[in-house]
Amino acid sequence: MDNTILISPVTRIEGHAKISLMLDETGEVKDAQFHVNEFRGFEKFCEGRMYTEMPTITPRICGICPTSHTLASVKACEMIQGIQPTYTANLLRRLMHIGQNLSSHALSFFHLSAPDFLLGYDSDPATRNILGVAEKYPDIAVRGIRLRKFGQELSQRITGKKIHIMGIVPGGMAYPLTEDNRRALLDWIPEAKETVKIALKLIKDFQAANEEMVYSFAPSPTLYLGTVGPNGEHELYDGKLRFMDSEGQILHDQLEPSRYLEFIAERPVSWSYLKYPYYKPLGFEKGIYRVGPLARLNVCNSMKTPLAQLEFEAFKKMNAGKPVHGTFFYHYTRLIETLGDVEIAESILNDPQVTSTHIQHHGQWNYAEGIGSSEAPRGTLFHHYKTDETGKLLNVNLLIATGQNNPSMNYSVLEVARQYVHGKDVKEGMLNRVESTIRCYDPCLSCSTHAMGQMPMAIEVLDFTGKQILNIRRD
Repeated sequence: MDNTILISPVTRIEGHAKISLMLDETGEVKDAQFHVNEFRGFEKFCEGRMYTEMPTITPRICGICPTSHTLASVKACEMIQGIQPTYTANLLRRLMHIGQNLSSHALSFFHLSAPDFLLGYDSDPATRNILGVAEKYPDIAVRGIRLRKFGQELSQRITGKKIHIMGIVPGGMAYPLTEDNRRALLDWIPEAKETVKIALKLIKDFQAANEEMVYSFAPSPTLYLGTVGPNGEHELYDGKLRFMDSEGQILHDQLEPSRYLEFIAERPVSWSYLKYPYYKPLGFEKGIYRVGPLARLNVCNSMKTPLAQLEFEAFKKMNAGKPVHGTFFYHYTRLIETLGDVEIAESILNDPQVTSTHIQHHGQWNYAEGIGSSEAPRGTLFHHYKTDETGKLLNVNLLIATGQNNPSMNYSVLEVARQYVHGKDVKEGMLNRVESTIRCYDPCLSCSTHAMGQMPMAIEVLDFTGKQILNIRRD
């Protein structure tokens, strides 16, 4: 244990995790492990429920990305029923999905990561947080809070709930958007655009001033997976899958999400409840792929809106059109997506059909299996349900974006640790840089954990003085 550095907990992320850095006899990092030490088991306790309950249950998986889970769930239910939502229902679903993406990206950038950019990686950890940002940069802090609020309003104004949303149902939506709420949301657009532009300037200025650091920050090549439209355009709500290799060659394109198991496999690891997904054709060792904003901008051909397209073109020039591998650039791509989200929200709110009351088709159980997918803030999400002839769930598989990034998160931690940790006299700022590797991916750990077989367990018994008198372990 003298040759192990433990970072526990990893701070400014969603969920509970720790990092172990194993040093060799000279004090250099020889290995690293990212441990996710919580387990919830949504897949298992959903078995036996009716499939129609899933769009109500699954928003509770995550308070940050409930809409993505609901959309993937309801698409699986629509496959079971063999129906499609109405045009207006799709508009409202897109608005809610955009809102969640805005809210999540604002939380990631302004609250969790900006303290490092604005206050410094080596600054006092007691103030290196959103409260420290609020004290020194009050306008930035308030803008981040309001951008997140705008994202949540896009759900609130449609369904009455900001978190653990309701109202997305098989065949469409349960609630229409009123004209008053449409106008209220449109009033937010100018401020939201301005805020995202300020954030983009902030991250680009930081990248320019710290070029050597950001380009050398966990830059190992991987494969990439994202959802694209019919012409390869960036798509979050309803597209097809595209796999790309590390050189930018498209491996598979316009794949139906229902085929995900042909290309993705999962393997458990001993040190974490987060499994190791990989690209099956290349196998476990070579099949590491990434999802999320960096992956989506690497695999797509274009953005769908003019301002986001300009930023996208600048991003593509960074590596002469080939995939950008540096893990730090998750922050930049996250903000490019956010800008596009605001533009798309404005376009949808100006669609004359958005307040129509034709919002739902009705169906019934017709097929035993359904698979739904959406692009969650952290990457491609899959819900896979198998039912009996009564509609009761026999099997549930949730392939979460954070889980798909787990192999690359582990390797990125190792890369950054080797870059900054040397010897046993380690400064806090060095370890903060290792932690910040995880913040680049913005993981959402509580909804992504799985277990196979017997779960490991550790029980410590302490006496009244706090001294350990018994330690029981099951590995």
